[in-house]
Amino acid sequence: MAVSASTEFDLKAPLALVMEVLLDVESLPEWSGPHKSAKILTEDADGRPARVEVSVSAVGMTDNQTLDYSWTDNTCTWDLVESDQLSEQHGVYTLTENGDTTHVKFDLTVDLKIKLPGLIVKRAQKMAVDTAKKGLTEEVKRRS
Repeated sequence: MAVSASTEFDLKAPLALVMEVLLDVESLPEWSGPHKSAKILTEDADGRPARVEVSVSAVGMTDNQTLDYSWTDNTCTWDLVESDQLSEQHGVYTLTENGDTTHVKFDLTVDLKIKLPGLIVKRAQKMAVDTAKKGLTEEVKRRS
């Protein structure tokens, strides 16, 4: 059964800077603790990451994933193509500019191939949401 998590927060940075961080998917291991590696396999017609290979470690499991990314001026979306541990993953960052701040909404849905106790699944969800907020916030501040 798929599980979902989401968070919303504001960053004191222009939307363009937040999107710059998201577009730099190969930097994920620098600001997202669970990401151990990230490699762009293909780019779209505008030179943005399209297919990405990542290695993610969470709650004692390491997962190698292939993800398809799609982009708009204010969204970063990815969907699972292949994974060792997951049967589904859909993530979206939606950015809304509000003066000198950017409102960030992060949504993530995952479904595991294997069944794990609910406590472990909830811990992994919390880690993903915390990383989306804290890691992105720190990386945007660092690049400001």
